Amino acid sequence: MKKLCYALTAVVAFTGAASAQNLSIATGGTGGTYYPYGGGLAELIGKYIDGAQATAEVTGASVENMALIAQQQSDLAIALADTVYDGYNGSGAFDGRAVADARALASIYPNAVQIVTLADSGIAGLSDLKGKRVSVGAPGSGTEVNAQAILTANGVSYDDFEPQRLNFNETADALRDGDIDAGFWSVGPPTSSILNLAATRDIKLMSLTPEQIEAASAEEPVFAPYTLRAGLYDGMEVDVPTISIPNVLVVNAAMDEEMAYQITKAMFEHVDELIAVHPAANDTTPEFALSSTPIPLHPGAIRWYEEAGHTVPDKLRP
Repeated sequence: MKKLCYALTAVVAFTGAASAQNLSIATGGTGGTYYPYGGGLAELIGKYIDGAQATAEVTGASVENMALIAQQQSDLAIALADTVYDGYNGSGAFDGRAVADARALASIYPNAVQIVTLADSGIAGLSDLKGKRVSVGAPGSGTEVNAQAILTANGVSYDDFEPQRLNFNETADALRDGDIDAGFWSVGPPTSSILNLAATRDIKLMSLTPEQIEAASAEEPVFAPYTLRAGLYDGMEVDVPTISIPNVLVVNAAMDEEMAYQITKAMFEHVDELIAVHPAANDTTPEFALSSTPIPLHPGAIRWYEEAGHTVPDKLRP
C-alpha cells in the first residue's frame, strides 16, 4: 500500500499573483478509514487542482465534522450518512441546529458496523453486552450514533452496560489489555486498528441477526444489510452479517462552484490513486454516489456528474 504522510500539504506550482488556496479536510481518528482517505484526497487536490493545496485534519469524526462545515472551519468533511441527514434536517443530535448549508460532493464508500470482542469472551450477540464494558465510539463520532441506533432498536440501552467512549485505536488497545469486553467500529473495512488487534489477540466479530438488522433499519432509513467477508481479519473464518452506512463527502454551500467541480472531477477521474491508499475507495464510483447520497449535491458536483454523462436525481438538486 502506498505510504502517505496524511498530515501532508500537497502543493503544486501556481502561476499568478494570488496565493494558493489552502483547504482543510475534516476526517476522524488515525485508526480509522477517514484519515487515510482524507490524506489521499488531499494529495489529489494538490496534484490535480491548480493553485490548491489541502491538509487532512484529525477530528472526532462525523458529528464534529458536520459542525465544522456549519461553522466553515473546515472546507470538506467526511461523515456518515445518518449524521449528514440529521445535520441537514435538524434532527437527532442536531435537533434545533440544522446545518442547512451542507451540500454533498458524493457518497464515497460504505461504512460497516463492526462489533469486536475477544474470541474467548463468551459474547455472541447484542444481549450478551448487558453487564459488560463496551466502547461505543469516540464522543461526537458517527460510530456512537450508529451504536445507539442499533442498540436502541433492539432493546438495549446504555443503562444495561458500562459505556466507554473511546476512539478506534483506544478501543483496540482496551480490548487487547482486557480493559473492556467489546467495542463498536463504524468504518470502512478492513481498518488498521482491528487489523493490528487481530495480529496480537484472537478476536471475534459479532453477527447481527436478520431481525436485528431489520429493526435497526426501521430506526435509521440509511442503514443497509452488509456482509463482512471471511478472511477480512486474522482468524475470521466465517462471513459476518452486519449493517452498512454510506460515508458522504460534505462541503458548505458557500464553496466556490468551480472548486467543488474540480474536487469532484479529481476524485472520480483519479480514483485509482485513492484505491492505492485504501481499498475502501473501490466503492468511490458515480453510481454509488448518486444512489446513496442523503442530501442535495453542490452545484459544482452536479456539473461534473452531468458532464460525465450521469443522470442526477431530482432529490439531489438543491
